[in-house]
Amino acid sequence: MAALAAVTLLALTACATDEPAAGPSGSASAAGSGTGEQSKFFVQADYDAELALLDAAPTGPADKPWEQVLNPTMVDTAKFKKSGPHKICFSNAALNNPWRQVGFKTMQAEVEAQRSRISEFVHVDAEGKDQKQIADINDLLGKGCDALIVSPNTTATLTPAVEAACKAGLPVVVFDRGVNTKCPVTFINPIGGYGFGHVGAEFVSQRMKPGGKVLALRILPGVDVLETRWSAAKVAFDKAKVDVVGVEFTDGDPAKTKKIVDDYIQRYGTIDGLWMDAGAVAVAAVEAFQDAGKPVPPMNGEDQLDFLKIWKDKNLTAIAPTYPTYQWRTPIIAALRILDGQQVSNPWKLPQPTITQDNLDQYLDANMPPLHYAMCGCTDLPGYPQRWK
Repeated sequence: MAALAAVTLLALTACATDEPAAGPSGSASAAGSGTGEQSKFFVQADYDAELALLDAAPTGPADKPWEQVLNPTMVDTAKFKKSGPHKICFSNAALNNPWRQVGFKTMQAEVEAQRSRISEFVHVDAEGKDQKQIADINDLLGKGCDALIVSPNTTATLTPAVEAACKAGLPVVVFDRGVNTKCPVTFINPIGGYGFGHVGAEFVSQRMKPGGKVLALRILPGVDVLETRWSAAKVAFDKAKVDVVGVEFTDGDPAKTKKIVDDYIQRYGTIDGLWMDAGAVAVAAVEAFQDAGKPVPPMNGEDQLDFLKIWKDKNLTAIAPTYPTYQWRTPIIAALRILDGQQVSNPWKLPQPTITQDNLDQYLDANMPPLHYAMCGCTDLPGYPQRWK
């Protein structure tokens, strides 16, 4: 937590002006200092490329977005070809939030669907700890894995461990969060953080009065997909000339989220827009406005069903950019193709649908639990729907 606090302080300090004033949660950004300096994770070329992908047509089966690719760049994998069935190993950053829990259930079901080709599936949970994941990967290198899948806890810190796995000769598949190396056979994720951040911030800023007050809620610093979500939102908010009165880290904690939102309502009276880099605490934020007797401003959430339901029930002005949990199927599919010596795309960019007022109803499912994610791509998998309940 000390490292988290240090990075958080650095991020918030970057938002300060010449006259910083402590906000409700102690951050200089709460004084209306705006979006601050651009993130060190921001790369203009990558930002431009991701925004272009928002309009790209995918290749692959129309009814299987987890197998589709945007602008594929195929790489040769012949050197990894071997007979099966295979032992697939997975180093997981964590199972510490509903998105990851739904995703892992989807991955487990994909393994079951491919059981004739997979002799053993080894999963190791790093519990959100960099050093544990480094140790986990080092341990897996001696376990006879035929392929290694990695979802890194943080980007920079896990890079050497991934490079070590590559040097050991294993085909490595990285997904969800990236690392600072090109050595994996493929990096799988949807369009990415820039696309998510842009879609949400554009929606919010376009539905606010000029100069209106925006509160930005973030989960944690130092993760590439979250950093790029915020950096794209910064570009949109700067362009729209809205007043970003706070950039606050919630740690994904609903109680902390409610307190932050309430503190800002008390300080400013009115918040005109709410942007979030992840939707897990979107309902908590909505409830904070309701508890204060204030209208819920234009906002973005994600495809978690509790948010989609409150959006529908309360007729919110909202949008849900997504980071689909169906991406958890793709690494298993990719690993098996690599072990067959088939070409795969690197990067493997998946479609990233957006839920809007126009298509909201098709994603609502009263039979699934509140913390389920609509974009699981899991309805055709073994154990549906019970496994996800």
